[in-house]
Amino acid sequence: MKRRLCRFSFHMHFRFPSLALASLLALPLVSSFPQSALAEPPPAPQVVAGLAAPTIQRDAKGNVTLTCATSGAVIRYSIDGSAPGPKTGPYLAPIVLPAGGVVKARAFSADRKEMSEAVESKFEPIAGAPAQPSTLVPCTQDRDWPVYDWAVRHAAVTKIATEKKASLVFIGDSITQMFGGEPHDRPQRGKEVWEQHYGKRNAANLGFGYDFVENALWRLQHGELDGAAAKVVVILIGTNNVGRNTPEEIATGIRAVCAEVHQRQPAAKTVLMGIFPRGPKPDATRAKLEAVNKLIAPLDGKDGITFLDIGAKFLEPDGTIARETMGDFLHPTEKGYEIWASELEPLLSKLLGEAKP
Repeated sequence: MKRRLCRFSFHMHFRFPSLALASLLALPLVSSFPQSALAEPPPAPQVVAGLAAPTIQRDAKGNVTLTCATSGAVIRYSIDGSAPGPKTGPYLAPIVLPAGGVVKARAFSADRKEMSEAVESKFEPIAGAPAQPSTLVPCTQDRDWPVYDWAVRHAAVTKIATEKKASLVFIGDSITQMFGGEPHDRPQRGKEVWEQHYGKRNAANLGFGYDFVENALWRLQHGELDGAAAKVVVILIGTNNVGRNTPEEIATGIRAVCAEVHQRQPAAKTVLMGIFPRGPKPDATRAKLEAVNKLIAPLDGKDGITFLDIGAKFLEPDGTIARETMGDFLHPTEKGYEIWASELEPLLSKLLGEAKP
């Protein structure tokens, strides 16, 4: 399978560290990725003396800045205790950390084959700063690399939403990214369904594979939605947090995402989707997601939000999920995406002002 490569330029309402940005945008945006290439993970990067370890500093307001003396290096960092690796989020803007925590970082070559020694700094909470769950601490990620590059996609969709003045915007994780829409930087099982329902509707897809709630929050706070002219924003986020956060923490993060959307697109109506069921049959994970949905359901009617829970539509009569609907019991198949689109359509048409009286 041949790869089609394209490059792009963009303008943002915020500043990236110039060296990191130049290194990231020198990489091509891959519109299709060979499945054979996904079978073998990239080789582990090697520590080299030529890459200077990053410097970590925090100001009086709790903003953490990372710098590197090596030209062209990309700093990757973690705030969850994990060791920074090639799939760790890139440093693109100061990390807002008034509640304290541990920041770990390494510098990487642009191709991620070489890295510096790791550094870390522990910060105590600033006086008066309330404790926060991880879902309220915006940060970057790159867990799905090399399937797609998170920072490159962030720049690309920001440009798309701005240039199109997108009136319909979807925000989410891989379930949304694999629905369809530009950029086609990974296989999209729902592409034909997307084209049928949204191809002529000036839609933008801000779905990112493996995003946690806090990653979506970072993207919204760094320009992705600012240039759109949204009439309707559809949000589906939270399933990836199920293994690391409580239902209350996940719901708190989702509320923050909804608030961020309302702040940046106050005229838009929001469709907040209940998190879809997952797993072949009912279990503790499903029960946890149902608990999240119960916590976010009261957002219905506030700040232009309509809560829409269609989870039951994906289930068989006995509560199981068929592979014909979700091939891996998480991501919809084409049939699954048609279920989503069909259930969403009446509400979407009404909110877009398309419904006939």
